[in-house]
Amino acid sequence: MASNLIKKSRSVLGQILKNNPAAVAVLKQDELVKAHFITKTNKAAFFDMGRIGTGIVYGVELINAQASIKEAKPGDAFLVRVTEIENKDGYAELSLKETHKQQSWEALKELKEKGELVSVVIKAANGGGLVTEIEGIQAFLPVSQLSAEHYPQVDEGDKTKILEELKKLVEQTLKVKIIDVNSRTQKLIISEKANLNENFKEKLSNYKVGDTIDGIITGVADFGAFVKFANDPEIEGLIHISELDHRLIESPKEIVKVDDVVKVKIIEIKDGRVSLSLKALKENPWDKAESKYKVGGEVSGVVSRFNPFGAFIGLDPEIQGLIHVSEFGSVEEMKKQLELGKNYQFTIELVKPQDKRIVLKLKK
Repeated sequence: MASNLIKKSRSVLGQILKNNPAAVAVLKQDELVKAHFITKTNKAAFFDMGRIGTGIVYGVELINAQASIKEAKPGDAFLVRVTEIENKDGYAELSLKETHKQQSWEALKELKEKGELVSVVIKAANGGGLVTEIEGIQAFLPVSQLSAEHYPQVDEGDKTKILEELKKLVEQTLKVKIIDVNSRTQKLIISEKANLNENFKEKLSNYKVGDTIDGIITGVADFGAFVKFANDPEIEGLIHISELDHRLIESPKEIVKVDDVVKVKIIEIKDGRVSLSLKALKENPWDKAESKYKVGGEVSGVVSRFNPFGAFIGLDPEIQGLIHVSEFGSVEEMKKQLELGKNYQFTIELVKPQDKRIVLKLKK
């Protein structure tokens, strides 16, 4: 009886090939396909693979598959892996070994295609992101794919601090989407920021570059400050340190602190991230610098800080000049002649408002 069933299946396949050769799918080595159980003998189990033909499980693979097909009935569906495209008898050789893992990969592909949200518990953290599991498969959530709420609010170059912040998310539950799934390379990448619900997208669409909004400072990091929109708290943007003030600053904390209410300008909206500017709404003191500071003129200024190439001199609350280290010969000599916080008289050597630059020389 089993022999008749198999012969009938192969006969049907032969007729299809004769009438329409293109109708038969092409198999690939290690490909996963769905097959329906036909029957089993002491030496082999046979599966109907539809247009592909008939597959066989035998030898060691049959021993490994005993538990899976023990209660199988004709017509039952299985996910099988092709180990040989066609053997000497014309069958595709199959394996059911570890197909539960392959079924997990298939389920993950389906989740990605549907764009469904998945709740995951973070298992571990490393310098690049977070590690978790979905369907028993290890998944990786890169730092770049975190939402603004969970993105490490520290200097992006400080890997130690980034890791410390990421570790705080271990054991927390996050809602994510699958953005890359590849069973061959065992790669499963997920994203939290891709979880932008339609309500969020709709709210963000109400804003455009150039708009001015009221916001509340929610976090201050070395590289900038995070701002929550006062009218739409679900939306959070970032003011980069370079957009906080017209003057050079060492830390955003010089300008803002958490819970400050600010008015900011939207300068970019991209991939669900909003970039803001505080200085864009401030009068630019450099617009009047050329009329206020003249080359060859004398000016009084306070030494505000040193660096390897010179000293910054505060000329007024918004404008700083620079006296180059070459005027002294070395940093050590510069620090002997200039004292932090002390006022000195300088001669103006160069004024370039477009570069926010005034070069000074110590008056002898």
